[in-house]
Amino acid sequence: MKAVEAPWIRPAAVVHDPATRIDELLADFALALSERGFRIAGFIQLNNRNGAQVLGEGCADRVEVLDLRSRKTLTLERTTEASNPAVAVAAATTLRMAMHESADLLVISRFAAFESMVNRPMTAVEDGISRGLPVLTSISGRCCEKWYRFSGYGGAMLTPDRAALWQWWGPERLYRDLALGVADAPVKRIVCGPRWLMVEGPFGVGLSSLPKGPGPLLSRLPALEQMTLKALAGFTASWDALEMAVGIAAINAHYNRFDLDVAFGNGTQAFRGTDGRVMVIGAFPGLSEVLPAAQVIEAQPRPGELPTIAMDTVLPGCAAAVISASSIVNRTLPRILRLTGGARNALIGPATPMTPRLHTYGIEVLGGLRVRNPEGLAAAVAAGGRPADFDRFGDYVHIREPAPSPARSLATLRDVAVSASSCMGRGEARECCAC
Repeated sequence: MKAVEAPWIRPAAVVHDPATRIDELLADFALALSERGFRIAGFIQLNNRNGAQVLGEGCADRVEVLDLRSRKTLTLERTTEASNPAVAVAAATTLRMAMHESADLLVISRFAAFESMVNRPMTAVEDGISRGLPVLTSISGRCCEKWYRFSGYGGAMLTPDRAALWQWWGPERLYRDLALGVADAPVKRIVCGPRWLMVEGPFGVGLSSLPKGPGPLLSRLPALEQMTLKALAGFTASWDALEMAVGIAAINAHYNRFDLDVAFGNGTQAFRGTDGRVMVIGAFPGLSEVLPAAQVIEAQPRPGELPTIAMDTVLPGCAAAVISASSIVNRTLPRILRLTGGARNALIGPATPMTPRLHTYGIEVLGGLRVRNPEGLAAAVAAGGRPADFDRFGDYVHIREPAPSPARSLATLRDVAVSASSCMGRGEARECCAC
């Protein structure tokens, strides 16, 4: 079926105090996405009021920028655009390349630079935004009116912290994020049972629940086994429910390695004693003993449980949520993470991908299955086994989100560049700390 289109994101400006180290924050976010495999374009300023010669009100006479696409540094000398439009020409080229190559994100730190850069190719920029090109910049709080004039009510304003940036980026993109990290490794076998699907790779085994009967998938298994894990992971862009299950199982076969260094248990004990409402999306055997006051949401609720249609009402404002990994297969996980924004979240179940990539989307605890006995598990899956049977062939384990690391310093960002700085001529560099 036709691949999922990336959801549209409103163009955004991070609103900050002039003293905030905003360039480092934007660069850290952009480079993290780039290192995960996303295509990132744009410029990050590497010098600021604290490290530059200043002219007038905090403007550097020369502006050093990091080109996020090429990883090269450019030195832009401050003068008037009328004398030499080098910066505008370079910016127009960058924007056109970003759209031609279907970039996943365009970042221009400092709105003054952003506004100057897009004036010439504005039609192209607007066309790119309308087609889903996410655009991110930064602006001082006292200049917010300029952002409103540029973006109208269609723009977003973000607080200067990582969580806000990742929330703006959106949990809808976690599927592609996961698929980008999967190795182009061979598939050893695929086992399809009436309830679960198992994919085995060279270094691990992945599971996925089947949202419906496996009949249409069975005849395709020989061909699917000839594909790589990475190719199968790409099925998470499909709207077909069975293809989605294959994609998740392949993703788990990559991340849930036999030698995964993790802690035992599903990790829900971390939420014991949480102040405020604790929600459970999908019933878990024995969870009532760990979280006795939790409120359960189920597709087929029993007495005392809530139906799934209640999620929009009861999830916002909750303190914590324990989410069944079936949500990643049926595509309800992004919606749940949007509704629980700011809460402590755990994703629990055999289909959970055990990778820190998911922490940035708001999931603190990841509880999944690390397989010890692929042969035994394959037999259990083929026979119609349930998750309660799987622990005979593996261990239920978890990982927790570590403390956030500091943003990369400007010195580190300069080390990222692959070539020495080169002068772009005497183009305008309206990089002002005020905006």
